[in-house]
Amino acid sequence: MSCSDAYTAYQIQWGFDMLARIYKPSKTAMQSGHANTKAWVLDFEPELPRRVEPLMGWTSSGDMCQQLRLLFHTKEEAVSYCERKGIAYQVFESAPPKTLIMSYADNFSFKRRDAWTH
Repeated sequence: MSCSDAYTAYQIQWGFDMLARIYKPSKTAMQSGHANTKAWVLDFEPELPRRVEPLMGWTSSGDMCQQLRLLFHTKEEAVSYCERKGIAYQVFESAPPKTLIMSYADNFSFKRRDAWTH
C-alpha cells in the first residue's frame, strides 16, 4: 500500500484531510555546520492525540502519517507533490540567517564596546 493509498483510506475512514507542513529545517544548537538544512521537508500535522501505554509508559499514536517525512530539493517540488496527491499544505518560509562579519583583530580593538574577557 503506497502512502497516497493510505492517505485516501485515511480520508474515507476519518472524514477529514491531513494538513502537510513544508519547511526548511533549522540548524540544531549542537552542530556548527549547515548539514541537513538544505533540503525542504514535508511532514504531516498530528491528527490523532498521542497516548501513554500503561505497562511500559511509552508514548504511541494511531496516526501512521506522523512517521512519514519526505525530503525535496526545492520548495516547488514539495508543493507540486502536494498538489498532485491532493494534500492540503502550509509552507513555512524561514528567515535568512544573520551573519556578523568580524575579523580576529576586532577582539583586541581599543574601540571595543564590550568588556575584554580573555
